[in-house]
Amino acid sequence: MAKTETVTHEFGPFYDHDSRVLILGSIPSPKSREQGFYYGHQRNRFWTVMADILDEDFPETVEERKVMLSSHNIALWDVLASCEIRGADDSSIRNPKANDLRRIFDAADITAVFATGKKAAALYDRFCRSTCGMDVICLPSTSPANCGCSYERLRMEYSRILEYL
Repeated sequence: MAKTETVTHEFGPFYDHDSRVLILGSIPSPKSREQGFYYGHQRNRFWTVMADILDEDFPETVEERKVMLSSHNIALWDVLASCEIRGADDSSIRNPKANDLRRIFDAADITAVFATGKKAAALYDRFCRSTCGMDVICLPSTSPANCGCSYERLRMEYSRILEYL
């Protein structure tokens, strides 16, 4: 079992002034921190499902992922700037400190906020909803730990994003 450590978000949000949809995780996993970008674990289904719903080829590199997001006006960030966490286990999060999401809201006309899992949605509601003024739409986690969620369900749930692009 991984030990609990204090994690500080090591890379910034991905967005530009054309972003319309903001997708939020909780905090980067060890693999994402190692890679320096979001959803870095090779078994995480985020990039597969996003490419599928956006009708794009699977983005292999971080640069290809950024191009895909940009071309569809999608921003990515995490709710938390830091916390204590055991590995990538969101249920172990303690002492959370939130990012200031107004940075994105001030720069872009965000029409919807999505969370990739219940913990990210709960953290958004607790720390960010009142300052951002928008409800969050909770999507199932694409983490390999959420193996009970079928790919078909992920694809159906994530296709809700398309309504806001």
